[in-house]
Amino acid sequence: MAKKLGLYQQASAQGPSLLIEEHAPLVKKIALHLMARLPDSVQLDDLMQAGMIGLLEAAQRYSSTKGATFETYAGIRIRGAMVDEIRKGDWVPRSVHRNARRISQAIKAVEDRLGREAQDSEVADELGIELTEYHASLSDANGGRLFSLDELNESGELPIEESEGSGNPFDGMASDAFRHSLAAAIEDLPEREKLVLSLYYQEELNLKEIGAVLGVSESRVSQIHSQAALRLRGRLSDWQEGAGE
Repeated sequence: MAKKLGLYQQASAQGPSLLIEEHAPLVKKIALHLMARLPDSVQLDDLMQAGMIGLLEAAQRYSSTKGATFETYAGIRIRGAMVDEIRKGDWVPRSVHRNARRISQAIKAVEDRLGREAQDSEVADELGIELTEYHASLSDANGGRLFSLDELNESGELPIEESEGSGNPFDGMASDAFRHSLAAAIEDLPEREKLVLSLYYQEELNLKEIGAVLGVSESRVSQIHSQAALRLRGRLSDWQEGAGE
């Protein structure tokens, strides 16, 4: 609490209090948007508290020479602070992460073997499970994978962002080359998966609203979103390994 108070006092002394006051509603807007995709254990007040710290930091560090409006810059900082807070809570079970990795690897294996996008039934066969179990695993993985996209790119050039010090597998790799590779990978996604990502990240529709657009259930949208993220993870794994050499 003392650290948070110190940040506020420092921000006030430097004169960004007007920016903070004007953009405080942005914190609640972003928190509510994230709440629509999080389990009930995550509290709105916790997100907003973290988001306010992000806003304070943005007000301290912002410069018009950064080439972005304050609202754009602050939005990235606020979301990143919230994502960091959620990650610290370790609310995604390890089993979910393990299953997500297995699915990503299976998708890549099928696509490498067949030279085309993997279908749901083919991935399920690769995993040795029934299609219904595969879809259930996608739904379980969805919460963790939402942030795998949010964390990849801090530039704002793509509908995904990266928070500093997040510890995610792609940290330190958000170079121009990686962003171009990621953009190309998104462009090569199956049309429905690409549409879901666009509606979710760029148009900021929630899962229920996207379901209405596509004529499918909210749970099916969740599965499509999760599969898109895991497909991207598999397709970018070679890039990641190459970067680490």
